[in-house]
Amino acid sequence: MLATAQATKNEITLKGSVATVTAFFRHALSSILYQRGIYAPESFEPVKAYGLTVMAVKEDKLISYLQAVLQQFSEWLEGGALQKVVLVVTGVASKEVLERWTFDIQTDKGVVAGSASLPEKAESQITQEIQAIIRQITASVTFLPLLQDACTIDLLAYTDKENAVPLDWEESDPRYITGAADVKLRAFSTKVHNVEALVSYKADDDLL
Repeated sequence: MLATAQATKNEITLKGSVATVTAFFRHALSSILYQRGIYAPESFEPVKAYGLTVMAVKEDKLISYLQAVLQQFSEWLEGGALQKVVLVVTGVASKEVLERWTFDIQTDKGVVAGSASLPEKAESQITQEIQAIIRQITASVTFLPLLQDACTIDLLAYTDKENAVPLDWEESDPRYITGAADVKLRAFSTKVHNVEALVSYKADDDLL
C-alpha cells in the first residue's frame, strides 16, 4: 500500500505540470527584472519560493501585465502549443536589444493528448532543478554587463503554427542580438514539460 501511495503521489498530471511551469515563469521573470535593475527596487518584495528568498513584483501595473501574460502561457502549455518564451531587454534611448533570456520548452504530446501514461518524478527533485536556475539568475549580475541606461522589456512567445495570435498579442521579429555572447543556464523537467534556459547579451565592446 505504501509503495502504491508513493507512486501516485509522484505522478505528474498535465495540469500539475502546467501550474509548475507557470509558477516558474512568474518567479524567474520577476527575478530577472529585479536582478537586472529593469525596474526600481521598490517595485519588488521578498517572498519564499523553492526554499529560497526571491524577489516578486508588487507594482500593480506590472503585476497585471505579468498575470495576463502568464494566463496565456498557461493556456498554451496545457494545449502543448508553447515552444519558447523570450524576455527581451532593450535600451529605451538606443532601441538596441541588450539581452535575450530564452526558455525553450519541450512537451510530451502524448500526455497532452491523453494517450500516454502519466510520468513520475518526485516534487523535491523538480524543486531542486528550479532552485538551481533561480540561483543562476540571482548570480547573473556577476557575469552580465551592467545595464547603464534605462531599459524596457518585451515578452515573445513561440507557439505551434496552427495557433492563432490572441487579440492582445502581435507578431514580432526574433529581436536577435548581433554578435551576442551566450551563457547556457540549467534546465528543469516535470517529465511533461522540459524547460532549458539561456541568456544572450551584447558583449562590452571594450572586451571584444
